[in-house]
Amino acid sequence: MSSSSAWKFAHQIFNRQNLKYVFTTHFWGPVSNFGLPIAAVMDIRNKSPEVISGPMTGSLIVYSLVFMRYALAVRPANYLLFVCHLLNEGAQIGQGVRYIKYHYGDKLQK
Repeated sequence: MSSSSAWKFAHQIFNRQNLKYVFTTHFWGPVSNFGLPIAAVMDIRNKSPEVISGPMTGSLIVYSLVFMRYALAVRPANYLLFVCHLLNEGAQIGQGVRYIKYHYGDKLQK
């Protein structure tokens, strides 16, 4: 395969519509954000609830709600961003429940 034909082949592959998406912020923004729900899920299993920050967990719950709405408001809708924040919402609510049970569990049962 000559240099010219290799270049043409690469150009054809990277100009296809489905691969163009991989080179956009519509793709890489959500991919980079997936660290938040992954970390929260890992913390649910491995970390003590005493290290959970209540204010930060509350902020992340609101943040994910806002960005789920934003992901559907932009055109074209960014479903990957929506799923990322949907997962983060669930994980942060799980962390919030753990925080409340740990800090207020005895008071809630009375």
